[in-house]
Amino acid sequence: MKKNALIQGTLILTAAGVVSRCIGFFYRIFLSRMFGAEGMGIYELINPVLALVFALCTSGIQSAVSKFVAACPDDARRFDRLRILLTGLCLSGGLSVLCFLFVYRNADFIALSLLSEKRCAPLLRIVALSFPAACVHSCINGYFYGIKKAGPPAFCQLLEQSFRVGSVFFFWNWARQHNVTFSITVAAVGLVVGEFASTLAAIPITFFHFTKKKNGIGRAASSYPSLARQILLFSIPLSANRVLLHLLGAVESARIPVSLQRFGYSAGQAISLYGVFTGMAMTCILFPSALTNSISVLLMPMVAEADAMKNHAAIRSYLLRCIRCCLLLGACCMGFFFLSGNLIGGVLFHNELAGNFIRTLSFLCPFLYLNTMLFSILNGLGMTGYTFLVNMASLLLRIGFVFFLIPSFGLRALFWGMLSGQLLTTLCCLLFLKRRRFF
Repeated sequence: MKKNALIQGTLILTAAGVVSRCIGFFYRIFLSRMFGAEGMGIYELINPVLALVFALCTSGIQSAVSKFVAACPDDARRFDRLRILLTGLCLSGGLSVLCFLFVYRNADFIALSLLSEKRCAPLLRIVALSFPAACVHSCINGYFYGIKKAGPPAFCQLLEQSFRVGSVFFFWNWARQHNVTFSITVAAVGLVVGEFASTLAAIPITFFHFTKKKNGIGRAASSYPSLARQILLFSIPLSANRVLLHLLGAVESARIPVSLQRFGYSAGQAISLYGVFTGMAMTCILFPSALTNSISVLLMPMVAEADAMKNHAAIRSYLLRCIRCCLLLGACCMGFFFLSGNLIGGVLFHNELAGNFIRTLSFLCPFLYLNTMLFSILNGLGMTGYTFLVNMASLLLRIGFVFFLIPSFGLRALFWGMLSGQLLTTLCCLLFLKRRRFF
């Protein structure tokens, strides 16, 4: 039954992820046509800040809520589950309010000092409004993951994406009818609308879940201070790792336009190139990863179960199958993007440079998709510390290319850095698994 619930949940999340990724893909095409490469570049620059805030406020606490709720499998202990959820909401919500106040008040400083682009300040103030809502529905999602009900998180994910995209289309259509000009800040407004829509849907779903049964609620086994301590002890190491990785990612993203200016581009050209590279080309390259990401969700618990049973033959079988399938998928996608890159850039984005970038980045595909699976296998083996170190090494290598080689070689060095980082990740993962004699 547990395995069936896991498979069913993974299929639900896969379907929701693929639909959401499709909506987001065409949404980015729309944004690129409405606001151009420079507008996309400005919008992409705020994403590392969002990732950093969510890593601090939600990622570790969501995982903790999911873990501790899963440890209360008896439905008669639903009051314990409710206490865990409420404790996680209080901790995550408090952090999100602090982050909201900090980002809102210091948006100009963050835009100039961290992102090196003052036009990001209005976007940061707008998206800061979404922090509390995002934390609420992330904790609720963690609760439903813990009880192996993937339906509510999948529904909220689709609702969030639909309201985000739908609100921007609504504002754009209204502006066109009234001859009003919008900037890329409307995309930030759409993000806030999507987060609040998802949260407003998640709250009544959760309320109905806890009130649909009138008896069998049970009594609490732990006090709120005890639960808060347990959640913090579990979540702090996870959050610290993810915050550090996202902080380095923010440094990398913010430095790319600066290094491009040192190479010889103007500020506007550098932002435009960054927008084409991340908002258009990488969107295409990452699109097939919706499949590998979904499979990795199922793969990790399967590996963990096999490892607990000392079934190395099963782990070896999973590993070899994943290597073959990912390399095959990567090779097919590499060939497709290399041969059709110019067509995709011209037809979808109306940007010739995007086509050139897609062709260049196509060589990342085999390693990009394979590394997702390798990390999932390593995490299933309990080697989260090792995956963190590998991620750190890859990021530092890429940052080295950004700081020291882009000023001399331009965007070619950015591609070299990405390829080198992916190769390093693949080699480290495979060497570790070989030492463990899994192949």
